Amino acid sequence: MLHLTAFLGPYGHHVAAWRHPDTDLKSSLFDLYRHQAQVAERACLDAVFFADNVALTGTPTLEPLTLLSALAASTTHLGLIGTVTTTYNEPYHVARKVASLDAISNGRAGWNLVTSDNAAEAGNFGRTEHVPHAERYARAREFYDVVDGLWRTIAPDAFVDDKAGGVLLDPGKVRPLDHHGAHFDVAGPLNVRPSPQGRPVVVQAGSSDTGRALAAATADMVFTAQPDLASSLAFYRDMQARREKAGRGPLRIMPGIYAVVGESEAHARDKYEQLQDLIEPKAGLALLGRMIGNFDLSGYPLDGPLPELPLTDNGQRSRQQLLTSIAQGENLTIRQLYQRIAGGRGHFTVIGTGAQVADRIQEWFEAGACDGFNLMAPALPGGLEDFAQYVVPELQRRGLFRTAYTTRTLRGHLELPQGVLAAR
Repeated sequence: MLHLTAFLGPYGHHVAAWRHPDTDLKSSLFDLYRHQAQVAERACLDAVFFADNVALTGTPTLEPLTLLSALAASTTHLGLIGTVTTTYNEPYHVARKVASLDAISNGRAGWNLVTSDNAAEAGNFGRTEHVPHAERYARAREFYDVVDGLWRTIAPDAFVDDKAGGVLLDPGKVRPLDHHGAHFDVAGPLNVRPSPQGRPVVVQAGSSDTGRALAAATADMVFTAQPDLASSLAFYRDMQARREKAGRGPLRIMPGIYAVVGESEAHARDKYEQLQDLIEPKAGLALLGRMIGNFDLSGYPLDGPLPELPLTDNGQRSRQQLLTSIAQGENLTIRQLYQRIAGGRGHFTVIGTGAQVADRIQEWFEAGACDGFNLMAPALPGGLEDFAQYVVPELQRRGLFRTAYTTRTLRGHLELPQGVLAAR
């Protein structure tokens, strides 16, 4: 079965979404997100997905796990995936918060494990420089081990709940973690009951070689930027080979899809151009500079070529390589490149009717290039509503997507086995 998640961001994914005539800037972000989550649940999507930054990047947002806990009360089946960086957090906090979200939602929680690619975050945590790329990933790997270990410190049957015998918790089924590593010393155990789904779903969103290695060793699902079918096929095969070599269970590969949907192809194209016309050069240039590795491109002519840049040590290397490849392959100027990525940010982009978008989704899925997609709506609320109204029913008619939920947990929606919490 095809899997679909909705990647929600403030006002939408296009850099000019906030300027769209239909964008409501007066209502609270929570009200907007709650409405979108309910749209996603009515469409039977697997989950909503939230990114995060711990520095201001232009548009204020909300802390994902706090937000998702509130959304858990407004939904009953929808999976809830939140990003938490391993660079500027502590593993005990993350293990506890994600486990709490999982308990609140009755098994619908997922943690998107990332390293921070935004150099501006360093100053908010007492650092004068961003953590270097290699150190970020080494810390992330140990961070995961600690979180996963903490989730295993209490056995699934440890809570006896024997009122008559006066025994609430069997201490023999609780163990300390006693982790001592290069980055962390954590005693444990965790103080939250075990997950209703065995273990919360772990998502990883890095596509560099280091990121792929981390995903193969830790993740249940991978969110990736792949602009075309060939690159996604290669990525899928590589990740599944790495997963098999690591001896791990199923791994869901979910590329991003930036879909602009209309009642006709011309209508969809008009929607696309309407947003493109709203791009402010400063905003487009700032987006490109950050996405390509946290470089200041303001000193280069907008209508000149992308300059040769050193390999980033404080940004996303995989995204830098992707955007450089797009610029060189399509012979784009700096202006044309930021216009090209203003909505999809290098992800797979489709513009058309519900049937045309469904055609491309079906093509990738049946070719074995993905297990589904993480939808990046251009502007909210209309972008997700259009996808739910025009694309989802088309996929359902083709027998590719569910018409009703048959499970209650995120692992169930993703067709992943119950997480194993036996002590390692």
